[in-house]
Amino acid sequence: MRKNLVVPSLLLLSSLVLTTACSSGAPSSSGTGPAAVGAGSSPTAANRGVDPSKIKGLDIVSDNSEHGSCPFATSYPAVPGAEATTAVMKKYVEERLSTFRETACASGSAVNQDHELNISYTFLAASGDVLGVRLSTQDGSAAGSGLSTNTYWYDGKDRTYRAAPGLVADGFRDAFVAELKKQLKGRQGIDAAQLDGAFDDTSRAATLADMSFTADGGLRVEFDRGVVGVPAAGTYLVTLPETTVTPWLSGFGKRAQRQTVHPSGTLDLGATHTTAPAVPTESASSTDSTDCKQVKCIALTFDDGPAAPETATLLTYLAKYRARVTFFTVGQNVAAHPELVRAEARAGHEVGNHSWNHPDLTKLSPEMIASQLSRTSAAIKAATGKEPTLFRPPYGAINSTVRAATALSPVLWDVDTEDWKYPDAARVAQTVITKAARNSVVLMHDIHPTSVAAVPEILRTLTARGFHFVTVSHLRATL
Repeated sequence: MRKNLVVPSLLLLSSLVLTTACSSGAPSSSGTGPAAVGAGSSPTAANRGVDPSKIKGLDIVSDNSEHGSCPFATSYPAVPGAEATTAVMKKYVEERLSTFRETACASGSAVNQDHELNISYTFLAASGDVLGVRLSTQDGSAAGSGLSTNTYWYDGKDRTYRAAPGLVADGFRDAFVAELKKQLKGRQGIDAAQLDGAFDDTSRAATLADMSFTADGGLRVEFDRGVVGVPAAGTYLVTLPETTVTPWLSGFGKRAQRQTVHPSGTLDLGATHTTAPAVPTESASSTDSTDCKQVKCIALTFDDGPAAPETATLLTYLAKYRARVTFFTVGQNVAAHPELVRAEARAGHEVGNHSWNHPDLTKLSPEMIASQLSRTSAAIKAATGKEPTLFRPPYGAINSTVRAATALSPVLWDVDTEDWKYPDAARVAQTVITKAARNSVVLMHDIHPTSVAAVPEILRTLTARGFHFVTVSHLRATL
């Protein structure tokens, strides 16, 4: 079990990339390494044009740890009007996380250091009356590679959740399955008996868990490792062209196809009311002149956001005390809420990089590490006009490969609130107040309401003790 990397403060201060080509050729490899889900350097053909920041009332539901002994990061989108689909995703994520915590995070369990749970999302369609989401899961505690993908659809016209097979009309599913089997037969690693079993009446729905449309209207079906072929062969991908698949589509399938190929630009799922998150308007009046050689400084850092409404509430608290902090943001959340990241920068806070979807970077290839960080830096720059200079490696996991893959400067911490484990505002506040020392770097998370609720007491008490709240870069520069 790898221990969290905690060093004295002065020392501190010194996509699942899977082959998704639109063809029915060789199977894509699943040997991308653990926790790489959602780490691709560019969107697939299936989700071009989906800008999550345009989805009114979007809430990204996240739950992350920052501890190497129990590494997990989960997220899924909650879209107003699509509550039925959100409920299905919520159930899936909570069940996977509960099982992971019981098996991999239990006190005294002999956990392999490769065990990590990462669930991230990608929008497949968000237009008209159609919503499509893919959840990508990497579970190091599961059998085999632990990689799996599932797609979740919402039909705004009928106001109902649609599982992936619902894209195909009932009367044409046999023809559809026959064509898939035809495309798969003869590929390396495919066993005829296993293939038939995967598509029998009891297994078909699970087998067809990942279905989405390509930019030209084809239907892309991906099969997890070991489902239709031997595990060693990896995942399999079949893409049926638009001319073949369109006659087989259900009414909803045809609308989903149309909204993927020619998105209308607006999403209307029949939500009666969508509330846009309040965005604080505070602006930094000047550069920070605090001299940390002369006064007691402390750097509060907040990971995993931005989150609505928690980050906005936090910014309001910080403005009251003229405190400056550093936010280590997750790229997929920056893309969903760039307005909150702009508000952070406008108020004089520092915005750092915390990867695209929170994988353990030490388990990724140099190319995947670079993709995780560069995508996030690009999202931050798009939101604020400025590229970050700092990054916090998820779980504090860093090695020479990670360092060599980026020019960003790593930042760890010496006060860990463990606020992800203890959702208790009073406890979180007391941890910071008790452990605070001159030049401390404090780890917190702005995705947890209880952590945000702890901040006023922290600011009030430590300000009375003579502490000044500064960004990490300011602390480094003035020591």
